[in-house]
Amino acid sequence: MLDFERDLDELRSRIAELEAESDLDSASDVLRQLELMQLELEARTADVFSRLTPWQRVQLARHRDRPHTLDFIERMIDGFVELHGDRRHGDDMAVVGGVGSLQGRRVVIVGHQKGRGTRQNVERNFGMAHPEGYRKAIRLFQLAARFGLPVITLLDTPGAGPALEDEERGQSWAIAESMAVMARLETPIVVAVIGEGGSGGALAMGVGDRILMLEHAIYSVASPEAAAAIIWRDSKFAERAAEALGLTSDVLYAADLIDRIVPEPPGGAHRDYDATAENLAAALVDALEELQAVPPADLVTERYAKFRAMSAHMESSPDDAVVDGSSVVPEDRHGL
Repeated sequence: MLDFERDLDELRSRIAELEAESDLDSASDVLRQLELMQLELEARTADVFSRLTPWQRVQLARHRDRPHTLDFIERMIDGFVELHGDRRHGDDMAVVGGVGSLQGRRVVIVGHQKGRGTRQNVERNFGMAHPEGYRKAIRLFQLAARFGLPVITLLDTPGAGPALEDEERGQSWAIAESMAVMARLETPIVVAVIGEGGSGGALAMGVGDRILMLEHAIYSVASPEAAAAIIWRDSKFAERAAEALGLTSDVLYAADLIDRIVPEPPGGAHRDYDATAENLAAALVDALEELQAVPPADLVTERYAKFRAMSAHMESSPDDAVVDGSSVVPEDRHGL
């Protein structure tokens, strides 16, 4: 339970207790009380979630019950066949992908996969991909291009695997290669940030023709903790860093870094997987329909232009580059 959810959860518990203890068929006064409590819950939820701070959005994006890639695949993709391995080293469980149908349209879908509970998170490396995970993704991207299938990627990772073994197996090269392959891929690509879009681990699978974000997801070149450790030399300033990074969907949409915000159910995606998947599926279909008429060569040209345009920034004065006496990179209009 997140701190700002505590009062809402207490009200939900009172509603559940009243429903369990009452004979709803004969107690009209109880029905009326429940109706009023439901209305109160809706109003309070709307009020709380309309005033979320960036740090609270970070907490929501990391919520342990938030739906992950396989949860969305289960609800959105018919006839999904998962493909495994990078054909070089092994099968990275932090990245899942395969072929299936999205409302009758054959697609290749790839995404980061976190676990539930300690054991699964260790197996999935907390959604932090190893080099073989990105190479598996590359293999699927190339498969999609070979058969003329659109690509969907779902981003949900705190970052790429940081272990020495990952670097020894070519982590930075794998990330760069994945971005390069996506940049040149002659098939539609739709990217959706479903939770944490963290650092190069997310950017590696984030080069697309359309970039979507769930309402309470985050997307940033660095985690708030990492940014705080760099700028203030202390990760305890993570909440302040979240404010400065501009990592929320509304800020990124206003800066033209993403193309669409996908609404989440009241209370966040972890409250209703089905409704969240329905909203995301509708947004993905809309994006794919927009792209289906674009010639492959034009897709590559427009994709290149899209990401080149993201380099626009506002000039900052020298004074803006100092925070608490620490020199920092001037903040640009995209918060990167």
